[in-house]
Amino acid sequence: MAGGIGSRLWPLSTPEVPKQFIDVLGVGRTLLQLTADRFAPLCKQENIWVVTGEKYADLVRQQLPGVPNDQILLEPEGRNTAPCIAYASWKILSKDPQANIAVTPADALVVNTADFVSAIGKALAFTQERDAIVTVGISPTRPETGYGYIHAAQALHGQVVKVSEFKEKPDLDTAIGYLEDGHYFWNAGIFVWNINTIVSEIRAYVPQIAGIMDRLKPFFYTEEENARLRELFPSCEKISIDYAVMEKSSRVYVIAEDLAWSDLGSWGSVMGKLEADADGNVSIGPDVRLHGCRDCFVHTAEEKTVVVEGLDGYIVAESKDKLLICRLSQEQKIKDYSA
Repeated sequence: MAGGIGSRLWPLSTPEVPKQFIDVLGVGRTLLQLTADRFAPLCKQENIWVVTGEKYADLVRQQLPGVPNDQILLEPEGRNTAPCIAYASWKILSKDPQANIAVTPADALVVNTADFVSAIGKALAFTQERDAIVTVGISPTRPETGYGYIHAAQALHGQVVKVSEFKEKPDLDTAIGYLEDGHYFWNAGIFVWNINTIVSEIRAYVPQIAGIMDRLKPFFYTEEENARLRELFPSCEKISIDYAVMEKSSRVYVIAEDLAWSDLGSWGSVMGKLEADADGNVSIGPDVRLHGCRDCFVHTAEEKTVVVEGLDGYIVAESKDKLLICRLSQEQKIKDYSA
C-alpha cells in the first residue's frame, strides 16, 4: 500500500513526492524500496503488487522496475485501506485463486529484518492451510498513544495465537497499563491471509465495497478498466481495513515480534531510528555543520552546506524551495503549518 501523502514529514514529503518514494533515512534506498527489500527472501519482485495513486505510477515503475506493469494498481482517489485492499484482492483472485498474501504499508521501517522474515514466513504457512487472518503485532517499547493495539490473552512471541480484541488509540494511563500487562501489541497494519479468506470477509462485513469490486471485475485487464475504475472506485465506502474487517472478524490471529518497527510518521520518529552524536543531534545531508546545538534533527536533501548554531530541540528540514524550522515539541502542528 503506497498511496499516503506523509504530510507530517513536510517539507521533504509532499503530495507530489510523498515519503514512501523518498530516501528518508539517508541510506540510498527509498522506503518503498526498503519494503520490497525485506520481502525479497519470501517473494520475488514479479509477485509484488503495489496500490498507489494515479500520479505516482512513474515513481513506482522507476523504483521497482521488476514489478509487472499490470500489478501497479492506480487508485483514482484515496478511499482508505479497505477499498485499496479490496481492489488488489479482487485483481489477484482473478489471476490466482490459490494466492497467499502479505499486505504491508510501503512507508514504515523494520530494523530487525531477519525476525520480520521469520514472522511473515510463519504467518504465510498458517494461512496457507486455514481460513484465517494473521496480523503482525509489534512488541511495544513505550506507552505510545498514537497507535492502535492488539490484545492476545495467550500471547507468545514468535507464535501465531488468537486475537482477543483490537483497541483504539489509548490515553496515556491506558497505554501504560497495556505495557505493564504484557499481552498488548502495537498494530502495524501488516496482514497475512489467503485470497479466499479476505474476499469472503470483505463480502461479509463491507458488502458495499464488495459489490463495487464485482461490478469492476468484468473489466479487469481490459482497455476499459481504468475508465470504469474512475467511475466506480470513488463511490467505495471510505473506511480502514481495521474498522471494516479486523475488528469484526472471528478469524483474526496475531504473531508478535520485537521488530524495531516504526511508522516513521513524524520527524521525531525518524530521528529516533538514527544514531545521534554526543549532544543528541542527528543530521542527514552531504554537509551539515552543527555548532552549540543539542537534541536537534537536521535533514537536507540538496547538495548544499547547512550550518546551524545554538538551537536546542529543533527540527531543521529543507527540500528544494521549502525550509522548516520547528521545535520538536511542536511537530504535531507541521500538518497545519504546511497546509
